[in-house]
Amino acid sequence: MNNKNTLIQARDLTVLSGQQRIIDGVSIDINKREIVTLIGPNGSGKTTLIKTLLDLVKVNSGTIVRTPKLSVAYVPQQLQLDPIMPLTVEALLKLEHNNLDEIKAKLQRTGANKLLHNQVNQLSGGELRRVLLARALLKNAELLVLDEPSVGLDFTGQAQLYELLTAIRDETGCGILLVSHDLHLVMASTDKVICLNHHICCEGKPDDINQHPEYLRLFGNNAAAISVYSHHHNHKHGLDGKVCNH
Repeated sequence: MNNKNTLIQARDLTVLSGQQRIIDGVSIDINKREIVTLIGPNGSGKTTLIKTLLDLVKVNSGTIVRTPKLSVAYVPQQLQLDPIMPLTVEALLKLEHNNLDEIKAKLQRTGANKLLHNQVNQLSGGELRRVLLARALLKNAELLVLDEPSVGLDFTGQAQLYELLTAIRDETGCGILLVSHDLHLVMASTDKVICLNHHICCEGKPDDINQHPEYLRLFGNNAAAISVYSHHHNHKHGLDGKVCNH
């Protein structure tokens, strides 16, 4: 890799399932201090591409170069737990890191500091997202990978989450790779958008992608009407999305 800021450099990746090309000639760079968002229709290969970049799926052809000893933290779309298994947030995070002060600090950073003793199976969607992000931050990873991080969140919760991810990128210098369908927020909260439909249809800055013919073809002409959403305010929300008085 020529760029010292590059965490992963992939060239001409092809992944087959039988005779079907799930990934077809994809090249992608993931850099430090950069938020990259994969968008595309269902079944377009987004999750397969992530797994390939993380060496969880083998390529049929192409090359992947990762920075030596690259540390990655993965935030899944869902956490598969036995619904009747008693497991507190503290116990879950101690599976990742045994330092309670550090756990509390990461929960504080993600706005979930009041959830330490709550049962994981009783958390709301927004609460669980913040806890899983805190768990990922405990790894102090160079690359955060999030698969549909805002599933189950209302609009306010989605906007808060993307603001939080941007702040974490700015504070830690990590790279962030997202898979998302939230086009209205993606366009305000990412540095680079990659539109995938087995191959890369288009890529670039949000303002460029927003008018690209391939983007419009995949998401419909109404996609062009999605404005770049900016969420700025001088008040705070609780984990339930409601405005706090203090």
